[in-house]
Amino acid sequence: MELNENARVDTSQVEDRRGSGGGGGMGIPIPIGGGRGGIVGIIIAVVVALVGGGFGLNAATNGGGSEQGDNTSLEQKCSAQDALEQLDCRNTLYVNSIQAYWRTALPQVFGDQYKPSKTVFFSQNVSTGCGAADSGVGPFYCPADDLVYIDLTFYRLLADQLGAEGEFAQPYVLAHEYGHHVQDLLGTEAQMRRQQQRDPQNANTLSVKLELQADCYAGAWAKNATGTSDEKGQKIFKTITDQDIQQAIDTAEKIGDDAIQQRSGRPVNPDEFTHGTSEQRKQWFTKGFSTGDPKACDTFGGTQ
Repeated sequence: MELNENARVDTSQVEDRRGSGGGGGMGIPIPIGGGRGGIVGIIIAVVVALVGGGFGLNAATNGGGSEQGDNTSLEQKCSAQDALEQLDCRNTLYVNSIQAYWRTALPQVFGDQYKPSKTVFFSQNVSTGCGAADSGVGPFYCPADDLVYIDLTFYRLLADQLGAEGEFAQPYVLAHEYGHHVQDLLGTEAQMRRQQQRDPQNANTLSVKLELQADCYAGAWAKNATGTSDEKGQKIFKTITDQDIQQAIDTAEKIGDDAIQQRSGRPVNPDEFTHGTSEQRKQWFTKGFSTGDPKACDTFGGTQ
């Protein structure tokens, strides 16, 4: 993977709340998968298995609100010549690419206008429209305030604890979360929640379908990422290699529910799956990438 050093890093798509305090502490456990009063996360179960204990989230509807970030330092850093050597600037550029893709793809494929969502960088604790969260939650999308949240130190856990060391694991994580934003915009997430309420025995199965679709959407972005540009038409990625895509696939496999349960020393229990098996996550990311078509990501109508 090679980023274009001439592409502008648009920090307006990020709220930098690192060092702002944010509140939080240990709260009640999240209903995994979320809802308007909960959280849709990529690998909450990973953190539970590897770190253990509480999630650090108050899952009450609109509990906690959200404060504004101060982007002054980030703007200065990401306008410097060495911007792409900085983790936060690279991640901001990944967000720029993902949103540039959906700005075009959503109206073309689904006939809906794309509404941008900011990514919040936080450290340790953060207040969200879904409640107060801490870093133990992992990256997540909050449908109540339409924001993506991530403590960038999460990538160290991903590499050190799961062995997902490749750089392309990072944009895959972000693209998955923005997949949840797309589901929110299309009404898929709300419809799935209603189905869960009508059919609680299949709540986990429905959660798996939502997560696999977000993986597939991430794959569709990855296929089209080299075609994304900044507002002046500069390409964001110069190249994305087969090795990069394999890094995303490896990450998807490592965060499968079965792999997580095995790593934590627990027996594999399909009744507890909420995000999909390693094979399913690999399958749906690969389908999104191979087709480059978000319409191919019908996990709800297809077989699992």
